[in-house]
Amino acid sequence: DAFSRKGPDLFYAGNKYRQEWLVSWLQKPQRIRPAGMYYGDHIKPGAKNDEIDLATLKDHVALSAADAQVAAHELMELKAHDDLIAKEKIEAGSIPKQMGEMNFDKFWGCMACHLIEPEYGGYSGPELYTAAKRLQPEFIASFIRNPQAWQPKTWMPNKDVSDSSIQKLVHYLQGLSQEATNAK
Repeated sequence: DAFSRKGPDLFYAGNKYRQEWLVSWLQKPQRIRPAGMYYGDHIKPGAKNDEIDLATLKDHVALSAADAQVAAHELMELKAHDDLIAKEKIEAGSIPKQMGEMNFDKFWGCMACHLIEPEYGGYSGPELYTAAKRLQPEFIASFIRNPQAWQPKTWMPNKDVSDSSIQKLVHYLQGLSQEATNAK
């Protein structure tokens, strides 16, 4: 089942995404999973490491501004996991980039699957340097806490991350997204 997926589950899109991001993305879609939904179909050996075979990837369909507004509104109505979101409380705060990266990479090993900046990190998961722009913080926390509660067949492991570490990871991803915004 995981190998045949062509896109993310959307039945809980209203719990997951930020509406303003959806409207923008639907008009000008950019790949979030650098190597596609199932990365194994889109990787080839390269000079240094595996490389993404862009010739095997298809572009997403772009919608008009009006259609993007309608689609985003409808997607935001899909909230199958309000129960999981209600359990999360994101505390205000920040984390120094170096400490955040150490938590993300060294302590939890997230960078094996996720990019934290273009061309830096793994290809099998979605890039995370824009995660806080597209995802609601309570979703990020809940998904880190128990990925299988959201997607029973997800490849993301449940690492039994503590509450304080989840807060640090959410703050780190918020900092990465802010940094990516400022870099443009």
